[in-house]
Amino acid sequence: MNFSKLIPLSLIIHVSAQETPATGELDALTLTGKAESLIGTAGTASKGQANYEELRERPYLRRGELLEVVPGVIITQHSGDGKANQYFVRGFNLDHGTDFSIWMDGQPVNFVTHAHGQGYADLNPLIPEMVESIDYWKGPFHGHLGDLSTAGATRFNFFDTLPSGIASIEVGQHHYFRGLLADTIYLGEKDANGDFSALTYGLEYNYYDGPWQREGNSQRANGFLKYFRQAGRDSFSVTAMAYDAEWDSTDQIPKRLIDSGALDRLGNIDNTVRGESSRYSLMAEWNRDEANGRTHVDAFVGTYDMDLFSNFTYFLNDPVNGDQFEQEDGRWFLGGEARREWDYGTANTFTVGLQTRHDFLSGIGLYNTVGTVRTGAVRVDDVTQSSAGIYAMADHRVNDWLRVQPSLRADGFHFDVESDNPANSGSETDGIISPKLNVVFGPWSDTEFYASAGLGFHSNDARGVTITTDPVTGLPVDPADPLVRTFGYELGMRTEAFENIVSTVSLFYLHSDSELLYVGDAGTAEPGGATERFGVEWATYWRPSEWLTFDNELTLSEAKLLNDAAGNDIPGAVPVTMNTGVTIGEDEGFYGTLRSRFFSPRPLVEDGSVDSRASWQLNGRIGYRKNDWEIALDVLNILGRDDNDIEYFYESNTTGLPGDAIEDIHLHPTEPRTFRVSLTKRF
Repeated sequence: MNFSKLIPLSLIIHVSAQETPATGELDALTLTGKAESLIGTAGTASKGQANYEELRERPYLRRGELLEVVPGVIITQHSGDGKANQYFVRGFNLDHGTDFSIWMDGQPVNFVTHAHGQGYADLNPLIPEMVESIDYWKGPFHGHLGDLSTAGATRFNFFDTLPSGIASIEVGQHHYFRGLLADTIYLGEKDANGDFSALTYGLEYNYYDGPWQREGNSQRANGFLKYFRQAGRDSFSVTAMAYDAEWDSTDQIPKRLIDSGALDRLGNIDNTVRGESSRYSLMAEWNRDEANGRTHVDAFVGTYDMDLFSNFTYFLNDPVNGDQFEQEDGRWFLGGEARREWDYGTANTFTVGLQTRHDFLSGIGLYNTVGTVRTGAVRVDDVTQSSAGIYAMADHRVNDWLRVQPSLRADGFHFDVESDNPANSGSETDGIISPKLNVVFGPWSDTEFYASAGLGFHSNDARGVTITTDPVTGLPVDPADPLVRTFGYELGMRTEAFENIVSTVSLFYLHSDSELLYVGDAGTAEPGGATERFGVEWATYWRPSEWLTFDNELTLSEAKLLNDAAGNDIPGAVPVTMNTGVTIGEDEGFYGTLRSRFFSPRPLVEDGSVDSRASWQLNGRIGYRKNDWEIALDVLNILGRDDNDIEYFYESNTTGLPGDAIEDIHLHPTEPRTFRVSLTKRF
């Protein structure tokens, strides 16, 4: 593949050695976030962190786009503002999160055996201003990362105490409104040892109709409450989170109707599809600085509900009543982690940890519906899924130019399904062991080199693990493997040889014994064949002064199905992604950000005969800060491009007539140029 033909040259920000001032010409800067030095601490070139300052400067259409701070990650949406986003990373079309694990402090965001797809990860419960930093990893090379993390993982770290109180109002086109109030209340004064207690809260309400011909009526309410106590060597916190949302959906639509003029790009076919969701959780965390290391314990418990109505094929399967269906998910979930890290020698550590998680699902169901009224149940199940993982990992400096980070992980899973069809009931237990190794060479001239290899895995939906009979046709089917082996390799480099520049390059390879592929006419993912991916990821962050920052992130990848008779292309796998940006401004005065996001055409069918369009979005923010006041204007899709957030290729019937079943591209368009204004008071 000729990658150069796919990349608009105007997107590339290039920094060469000749353009870099000689050492000593610029005062040294303290680089933070992704520009922060990780030499001597990171085990791979693709490990990184973004901080609060970076997040607050970015314009974003939806909060899931916070994850685009992770190099190579693209966030889109294919139906309804309240659904989980569509995730793309390193040649993966991750649907709603499969193979990319996301955490909020110690609580996993992804849900296993979810009604809408394995690994479903909804970021709507996040309040962006409560996030202090984001840690991210790529590949199966890290012992503390287990299920659903082959492509990578990210962790949102919440503030213990906010830098200041926040009162903010944001308004925009299409009845957009967002209000936020957040602050930290200190419970008494710090004592002579610096010990203190504090209560941090955040309250948010958001409403948005969107540009669609059918108003979105999307409303979301979020609450955040965190008690934090610092006492000597110990810190302790309890965090409560609450999220409730409902919305009306505009699903993806057939391209043929847009081309013929029968349907507007922002139109829809089924006017009744909608959704609602809620998530309430409680987390506790304890940390202690020991004389020879650190101890960490966390625990979480929560409840979650979702009721989602969709219609992707219209009248293909039922010419009379239509193909609308309902997916219902209700569960309790709990779990936690305990780990102990020991320091030994000079800057060496050894860590042992235990993680566990349990999901209790009651009445997870798939129903046929007409106008959101149930006409029959496809299947309804009660599911219990439990897992436990033990890991050990070391960071050992052999000499002044060689570090090794071996780790070993063992995971056990238990699946139990009680189905409305006894033939699909059953239980299964499985386990898997995953060794991993990172080797770090250097630093030489402020440059480190990395070599990594590791085994990983992902779990399959419990209903697929115990199934024997297709609930629609009644025909026998083969169950899926409970756990699927994955493995990968990575070679990388991280350099800070040029002043005020951090640049990383990584070459990667990933293999999965079975791919979870999106099925457009069912709205779900199902196990497919083996796959492999390889490519290169390059990221550069340049801060020539305190008020100016450039960043450039490029990923090139090839994704292939192995031994598939239909072809070897993976539908939806994106070969090229690029994020670039420039940020100007200081703590007071005018500031601005201009960000460009590009993802290339991608195959939509296995034989490569149908491709999607490329997408290039340009977003910007300009604002002014003075004293404790801030006003900002966001312009999203500045160029007003008619790109598509998502495209699939499958068969649908829009009329119910026998001859109107047609294979076609089905798309969800990007939103047109959008303006939003925010006013913020910090106190």
